[in-house]
Amino acid sequence: MAEQRPRLLLAEDDPQLGPLMARVLDEVYDVQLRADGGEALTAATAEPFDVLVIDRRLPTLDGVSIVENLRRSGVTTPMLILTALGTVQDKVRGLDAGANDYLVKPFDFDELFARLRAIRRVVDGEGPFVRIGSWEFYPDSRAVYSPYDGRTILTERESDLLRLLAEYPRKTFGRDEILRTVFDAHDTPGTVDTYVHYLRRKIDPDVVTTVRGRGYRLGSM
Repeated sequence: MAEQRPRLLLAEDDPQLGPLMARVLDEVYDVQLRADGGEALTAATAEPFDVLVIDRRLPTLDGVSIVENLRRSGVTTPMLILTALGTVQDKVRGLDAGANDYLVKPFDFDELFARLRAIRRVVDGEGPFVRIGSWEFYPDSRAVYSPYDGRTILTERESDLLRLLAEYPRKTFGRDEILRTVFDAHDTPGTVDTYVHYLRRKIDPDVVTTVRGRGYRLGSM
């Protein structure tokens, strides 16, 4: 028996983009397309979906209002707002309304799929994530997701070290500071080097940058 695909509601009124998105998303999702905001809200409240992709500008009811209405009614389904409006204020408005993410047109379908995977993982219990290059790090579950190889689970120490570096991506940490924050009192500076090696081996050689004579900082992959 074939595995049931996750259900996705797509609210997009562009007569060309909407059907195109529906066809591409259908590779992974069971897609329902609505071209009217009011119809999209009715569909989202009438039956369960696993994720929603909502255009910001729709006839009858705009995308932000759809998100606000659904959140007020207790719908916790992950939602992504898709729009041509790319200002910071527009993004803040959408996220404050309750959207989980915000993607600006024009977009790449690979990025759309990646963002949908990410917001579904958050809701499914992985917790909030930090983007490190093209990777996603979920400190609460100690999971790192590769854009190529899937999920890797870190040890508690590996996760604590990566969390520290990710929280302050521009800061260089000396070994002594990392020891005090992440490791036990009896550990030595060599322990830091060992765990940096573990992270590089598990994730990517560039996940941690060595700053000669000073210590380590988050890398750029």
